[in-house]
Amino acid sequence: MDLRYTPEEVAFRDEVRAFIRDNLPKDIRDRMRLGYPARKQDVVTWQRILNKRGWAAYSWPEEWGGPGWTSVQKMIFLEENLAAPAPEVSSFNITMLGPVLIQFGTEAQKRRYLPAAANLDEWWCQGFSEPGAGSDLASLKTRAVKEGDHYVINGQKIWTSTAHNADWCFVLVRTNPQAAKRQEGISFILVDMRTPGVEVRPIISIDGSHHLNEVFFTDVKVPVENLVGEENRGWSVAKYLLGNERTGIARLGRSKERVRFAKEVAREVRMNGKPLIEDRGFRTRVAQLEIDMKALEITQMRVVSAYDKSKDGRPDPLSSVLKIKGTELLQGTSELVMDVGGPQAMPAWTQELAALTNEPAVLPEWAPQMAPAYLMLRAASIYGGTNEIQKNILNKAVLGL
Repeated sequence: MDLRYTPEEVAFRDEVRAFIRDNLPKDIRDRMRLGYPARKQDVVTWQRILNKRGWAAYSWPEEWGGPGWTSVQKMIFLEENLAAPAPEVSSFNITMLGPVLIQFGTEAQKRRYLPAAANLDEWWCQGFSEPGAGSDLASLKTRAVKEGDHYVINGQKIWTSTAHNADWCFVLVRTNPQAAKRQEGISFILVDMRTPGVEVRPIISIDGSHHLNEVFFTDVKVPVENLVGEENRGWSVAKYLLGNERTGIARLGRSKERVRFAKEVAREVRMNGKPLIEDRGFRTRVAQLEIDMKALEITQMRVVSAYDKSKDGRPDPLSSVLKIKGTELLQGTSELVMDVGGPQAMPAWTQELAALTNEPAVLPEWAPQMAPAYLMLRAASIYGGTNEIQKNILNKAVLGL
C-alpha cells in the first residue's frame, strides 16, 4: 500500500495552506496560537469564510453544498486547519447534523436546515447524554409524547457542549417506553432552543471555562415535522451519526502545532543557564512525541485509504486506534507546552506570588493559558467515545476477544 500523497494531493495541501494563510484573520490565529480556545464569534467568522470558498461542509456531497472531496482530501483539510491554528468548523453542524439530514431527512428539512448549518447562521448542539445515560446511551429517559401535531418533551440532558450558544438542538427522546428492547422506541427530533420550557444551566469545567451545560425540557412543544427519520427508529439515526465521520478523529494537526509551538518558546525559556531547547531531556521528549505522531499519521493514512476503497462504507474498527492514540498525543503535547512554561503556566500561582512580593507578575504572553488548556484536554479521552469503549471495540472487532 502506497502511503505517500499523490502529486495531486500535495497540490491540494498547498492550496489549503495558502488559503488559510491568506484568509484566516490574524487576531484569531494569534489567540489560538497562545492556547486560547476559539470564541463563538471566531468560529462563526472562520466557518463563513470557509463556506464562501465552498469548504465549510467538507464532508457533504456537492449537491448539498459540499466540495465532493475524497477522504484523503478531508483529512488534509482538517489537519491543515488545526495546524494553522484555526478554529474547527462546527462538528455539530457539519459532521453530525448535516450527514444525518442528507441520509434521513425530508426534502423540506434539507432545504430548511442545511444551508443555515453550513454558514453557521444557526448554531446546533447535541442532546444525547443524560445523568443516567452516558456511555450507555440506550438508557435515556427523556420522553416525547405525541399530542396532535406536536411532541411534548420532558426530561434532562447533560454535558451538552455549547448549548448556551445554540439556536437548535438535535435530541434523542423516548417515544415508546414499552418497547421490548431499550434501543427501540427512541426518536431523533430537532428542537428550537428558544421554545418555552427549554432551560440551559452552565457546567464550569476544571479549566474555569463555560463549555458544557445541563439542558432541561419541561413540557416543550415541538412540531411533529421536526422528527428526523421514522418514529421509534432514532437509534439507527444516532448510530449513523456517531459512526459516519471518522476522518480527522486523531486531530494530529493540533498535536503537531503544539509541539512546534513548544520548540519555539523553549528557545526563550532558560534552564541551567542555557535555552531549554538545548536540554537533552527536553529534546528526547520532543523526539518521542514526533515519532509517535509520525506512526499515528501512517496509521491514519492506512485507515483512510482503506475506507476510500471499501464498498460498504463502514468505518474501519482500527479508527478506534486513531481516537485512543490521538487523544493521548493531544494530552501529551499540551503537557509538554505547560511544562515549558513551568510555574508561569499556573495563573493562580503567579497571582499569589505577585501579592506576596507586592510586584506585578511579568509573564510571557503565551504562558497563562497553558495550564487551563492542559486541564481541558484531560477530557479528550472521554468525549467522542471514551478510550475505554474504543479499546473494547478493538478487543472484539480486531482481536476477537
